[in-house]
Amino acid sequence: MIRLGTNPIAWSNDDLRTLGGDTPLETCLREAKQAGFEGIELGHKFPRTAPELRAVLDVHGLALVSGWYSAELLARDARAEIEAIRDHLALLRDGGAKVLIFAETSNAIHGHRSAPLARRPCLEAGDWKRFGARMTDVATHVAEHGLTLAYHHHMGTVVESADDIGRLMDSTGDAVHLLLDTGHATFGGADPVALARAYRPRIAHVHAKDVRPDVMARVHADGLSFLDAVVEGVFTVPGDGCVDFAAVLRELPGYDGWLVIEAEQDPAKANPLRYASIGRENLVRFAQEAGLLP
Repeated sequence: MIRLGTNPIAWSNDDLRTLGGDTPLETCLREAKQAGFEGIELGHKFPRTAPELRAVLDVHGLALVSGWYSAELLARDARAEIEAIRDHLALLRDGGAKVLIFAETSNAIHGHRSAPLARRPCLEAGDWKRFGARMTDVATHVAEHGLTLAYHHHMGTVVESADDIGRLMDSTGDAVHLLLDTGHATFGGADPVALARAYRPRIAHVHAKDVRPDVMARVHADGLSFLDAVVEGVFTVPGDGCVDFAAVLRELPGYDGWLVIEAEQDPAKANPLRYASIGRENLVRFAQEAGLLP
């Protein structure tokens, strides 16, 4: 029951809106369907009411996969976060999504082009327990409203490395699931195969992006920011970089969620339709090799 989806970030970037800023939503949706995808995640150009959102997606025969939520649990308690997340949760639920993508961003630097990745925030050992408890409370609320909270580890945030992901999983209850992002894992120094093996029972969503190792090495060596790394092309679609997708997917037996190609690039350098089509073709092959697709 694997389903293949994509993210509009290849057409119009959410963090650096000059990338694809002039690309209409209609183009993104038409080309996503043309490339063969069944669904798509939210982006900043999408309607923000469920009836309008469903109408736009229905025109193109696309399902709503999920949508990113920027949390501030380091700055406010679970009750305040639950209030802040209410409209987004309702939009996803009423739009037909089953997963809510959640990431702590209160002190993140991924959206600041002047901030080198080396300056990303880290939590002290004693801070994880409170952070995890708050997140578990929010995830429990999300589950009570019919969705699964999937935490997105992300470059430039407090959950970036393999150690961070381990602390997150250890500090949260079962209501908190993991979004495994192969690109951010690799970029952050983690092994996505090992992550898939270790956290399979709690992996609820997968972002399939590849990494160009030469660009990654240059970004670390030159002290570049996350947005600089994106512009330089650190990410690409499955099969165009160094991630062993077949090995990752073999560690996910029984997974029946979405595989989402979310490989942000400069659309002026990497034609979104061409790369989406290549990525989907490769991802299907990898999933077949892993036994997740016939």
